[in-house]
Parts: sequence; structure tokens; C-alpha cells
Amino acid sequence: MFTYQAPPQLLAGRRILVTGAGRGIGAAAAETFAAHGAQVVLLGRHGAALQRTADAIAAAGHGQAQAVLLDLEHAHEADYQALAGQLGTHLDGVLHNASLLGPRVELEHITPAEFARVMQVNVNATFALTAALLPLLRRAPNDASLVFTSSSVGRKGRAQWGAYAVSKFATEGLMQTLADELAGTRLRANSVNPGGTRTDMRAQAYPHEDPQRVPTPTDIMPVYLYLMGPDSAAVNGQALNAQ
Repeated sequence: MFTYQAPPQLLAGRRILVTGAGRGIGAAAAETFAAHGAQVVLLGRHGAALQRTADAIAAAGHGQAQAVLLDLEHAHEADYQALAGQLGTHLDGVLHNASLLGPRVELEHITPAEFARVMQVNVNATFALTAALLPLLRRAPNDASLVFTSSSVGRKGRAQWGAYAVSKFATEGLMQTLADELAGTRLRANSVNPGGTRTDMRAQAYPHEDPQRVPTPTDIMPVYLYLMGPDSAAVNGQALNAQ
């Protein structure tokens, strides 16, 4: 497990957007960032789920989170630009967490429509959202951080991981290209492979697994805190593992 002792106010004064913030790793990250002083923007497609995360943050005494509804599967360029305008002057961090699993079958049995749907959410939307938010990140008063959610199957292909694996290879490529372009600036880009984590997506991928044998999203938060905080200001273009 990645180890990092984060100071209580590590993210004080930072404004961080988290996609897929309604549940699982995204919700845990948003709550953890807020607990360490950040103002968080929750982005997702289910208003009730985002509200639960916002309520948890408020109930813990960590301020008011901003919830933004955006369906990455059906969003257009105008939606991303509107979001950037809505967010104000700057951002200090973005966690790209939202992903679709897609069918767990051989590639030859995936339809073009199923393949395109996974790529739309996991790659195309991630690129478009990043492009729209880069000006806000560049205006961060100090360092700023982009974190992309990857996977072990995005680093070495594995049978029956289909479009998801291909999308995570693309995610790594997007991160690496962007990191090279950002070299020498105050903005950095890195990726995280969460590893097996107790989420709905994990249950969908491994329906017969005992979830109690798998770490919770909260268990893997140290790497996310590290990458969003100032201690990683010189870390760029790295593929880290949460476990």
C-alpha cells in the first residue's frame, strides 16, 4: 500500500474538481480532500449521489461542496466550456475518476457501439474536460495537479478486459503526452492505478469475489493526497500504484 502521512491541512486553500464523485473512489477522494482543507467540486451524472457526497462533507464539518451535474457520455464541447465558465477564476487540481467498465468479454464479441461508449467516457470526455479546464489550472496561485485514473490492464493488456483496457492504455498515453508538454510549468500530470478496491465496478468485474477481502476506497487515499498536495509539486509524468 502507498504510504504517505498527510498533514491535516495539506490542501487548505486548494480548489479541486473530482469526476465520478457520487460514489466509490470519487466520493472517498472528495471527502478526503475536503477533510484536508480543500474546497471540492463534485462532478457526476446522478444528482442524488452527488448530494450524498456533499452532505457527508458538510456533516463532517468540512464545508460546502459544489455539485455539478454533467453526463460525460453525452456532453459536448459547449458543456465543457460552460463548466469552465461556471467554476470561476482557477482550479488547483482535477481528479479524473469517472469511468465505464464495459463488457468483460473478448474483443471480437464487443460491438462497435459498446466500444465507442467506453472510449467516450474514459478517453474522449477526459480529454475534452482537461482541455477546457487547463486555463483554470494554469491560473492556480501555486502548483496545480492533474490526476488520471488508470488500471493495471492499462499497462499490460489482459484477455476479456476489452474496451476498458484499451481506454486505460489511452489514458496513460494522454497523461504522458500532457506531462511532457507541461514540463517546466507549475502544473503536473500523473496517473494512479487504484488496484483492486471495494467499489461497484469491482463487484461488476468480479461478481463472485468476497468484497471484504478487498481494500476500501478510503484505504487507498494516501496516494491521492500526495499527488494533490504540494509535496508532489516536482512529480510529473509518473504512473503510481495506490497499493
